[in-house]
Amino acid sequence: MNTLKIIIAGPCAAESREQVLFTAKDIYINYPVKNLWEFRFFRCGIWKGRTNPNDFQGIGDVAFDWLREVKEQFGFKICVEVASVEHVKKCIAHTIDAIWIGARTTVNPFLVQEIADAVKNKSLTVLVKNPINPDLNLWQGAIQRFQNAGIKNVMAVHRGFSIENENVYRNAPCWEIPIALKMKMPDISVLCDISHIAGHVSLQQTVAQSAINYDLNGLMAEVHHAPETALSDSNQQLLPSQFMHLLKNITFPTPHNETDNALFFQRNLIKNIDIQISKLLSKRMKIVDEIADIKAKHAFSALQPEQWKKVMDIYEENALHDENYRQFLQEFLLLLHKSSLKRQK
Repeated sequence: MNTLKIIIAGPCAAESREQVLFTAKDIYINYPVKNLWEFRFFRCGIWKGRTNPNDFQGIGDVAFDWLREVKEQFGFKICVEVASVEHVKKCIAHTIDAIWIGARTTVNPFLVQEIADAVKNKSLTVLVKNPINPDLNLWQGAIQRFQNAGIKNVMAVHRGFSIENENVYRNAPCWEIPIALKMKMPDISVLCDISHIAGHVSLQQTVAQSAINYDLNGLMAEVHHAPETALSDSNQQLLPSQFMHLLKNITFPTPHNETDNALFFQRNLIKNIDIQISKLLSKRMKIVDEIADIKAKHAFSALQPEQWKKVMDIYEENALHDENYRQFLQEFLLLLHKSSLKRQK
């Protein structure tokens, strides 16, 4: 496993000259782990494609002057998100060093091809985030479009996937997909966007450690000098000091042979599944307590066979078809039901 890892960090969005420069300065001052990490780019959103049209949509072209100051004062190379050919032209005109293709853009092969044509044979670095949906072929295809356009340095960014039943992270990690991408495209660096997977600063250490355990090539993180005032994604933006603390607390796995490596990856997949199961079980029991309060208020019986039958049907629908698993499922559901009734009583 490669010890030196790439870092890309900066605010979710440029909001003011002071905010951009203060954040860059704080990162510059608090960055003491250069022997383990390579700070590759200062990332910053200029245009923000928000789900809600009433949310902050980005400051626009005025931010280019602020980013030029960052580059001149601290020597950071600059990385900006683009979602159109017009964005690309403006980035090239302002000598931006790298662009990233967002998850909402990656899903559209027509738009990706237009952007690839616009950067053909340019010296830009292009980072391609995974599409919103867990589609490995779509992600790989987007990367290949930029390779075919003569871009020498293309990197992938794993930012998680929008899955309806994800209740732990903002976006489901689905670690098997970036691992499969690394196997299919071994010459491509795959980074992990810990901010968009975690969705909250409290979960980012776990996500970052998992990314390093899976031998991803580095991390992308949203870092803001005053996250509580951020105009977008305030819950997932780290202080520069918090980010450096996160980096210092990551442990690097020792190298393995091929067989050990396969076991290592699979065990870490299980570890991350167990983390999610443990959080979901705790959340389930808290909801059981809330249901108990409602039942008590309206004098409903704790035991409701029809409702429990619906729960069993859900597990049965996703069950493995072997006797060992069915026996485990039967014992697990019996224990789950008994524990739920016990809490309600």
